[in-house]
Amino acid sequence: MPGDTELAASSGLSRSSVRNAIRQLREWGLVRAEPGRGTYVREPRQRIRRRTTERYQWEKDRVLRDEAERRRTGGTEHDTGLTVDDLTFHAEYSQVEADQDMAAAFGLPVGTLLLRRTYWTSSRHETAPLSLSYSYLPYDYVKANTQLLSADHEPWPGGTQHQLFTVGIELDRIEEVVRARPPLPDEAELLDIEPGVAVLDVRKTSYDTTDRVVEVADIVFPGDRTELCFTTTLRRWHR
Repeated sequence: MPGDTELAASSGLSRSSVRNAIRQLREWGLVRAEPGRGTYVREPRQRIRRRTTERYQWEKDRVLRDEAERRRTGGTEHDTGLTVDDLTFHAEYSQVEADQDMAAAFGLPVGTLLLRRTYWTSSRHETAPLSLSYSYLPYDYVKANTQLLSADHEPWPGGTQHQLFTVGIELDRIEEVVRARPPLPDEAELLDIEPGVAVLDVRKTSYDTTDRVVEVADIVFPGDRTELCFTTTLRRWHR
């Protein structure tokens, strides 16, 4: 883009107004500033097209389908309209002890052993992930299936709901709490977030049919390219 002085002269605005406009464009993710080089227009970024609450029923229905069908598509493809071949997937597994936050979320004692999974998925045409997911499962709930204990079998066809299905767990409901916050430094770097852009932090809590919390996940979305859609079906009045 032209410099501040040139833009101010061509637009008839003050340099401070031009700088404020460019800052707004950066916060929207439309331009990027490179120190010592100037400001550049970004290529269009891949968006999470629409993440809806209906996706979880779609995932549950998919659990009972054969493996070939489960491998054809996943949750990210469902949200973005991309195909499996358009995406690159990353997973890291580790074992951690529950801190106070996770212990309270699960209703388990502090120090309970958890399986921590970190996921991110990127479009093959971009380096920045579409989202980050930090998922926790109580180790004792899933240890019966040793394939669930390492990232060697990721991406798992059918995702977490199918993984839990292999150890006899059926989900009853999923609760999500969304908050906006500044990104942590490592999140800003990995997600390629411009200064001033917030992330949407979704705390997802999954309950099984016995009302037990079986997964807690913190999913972090870049606020400048994510759309969340919540649909609530209302009961009708009986007259």
